[in-house]
Amino acid sequence: MIDLRRLHVLRAVSHYGTVTAAARALHFTTSAASQQIRQLARDLGVDLLEPQGRGVRLTAAAESLLEHAD
Repeated sequence: MIDLRRLHVLRAVSHYGTVTAAARALHFTTSAASQQIRQLARDLGVDLLEPQGRGVRLTAAAESLLEHAD
C-alpha cells in the first residue's frame, strides 16, 4: 500500500520543483522530505526523481503514479 504522506511529498516536489522548496512548504526538513521520497521509491521499486540543474524532475514512473493517484 502506498503511504499517502509520501505521495503528498512527491506531489509537492512536482509542484515546487525542488525537494527543499517542497519541504519548506510542507514544514518538513529537507532531509525528512528526501527520506519520504526515497522510501516511496524503495516501496515501489522505481526511481522517482532525476536531477535537473539545481532542481529535480519527476521520472515517467513518478508522473504516472501522480496521474493515477488523482
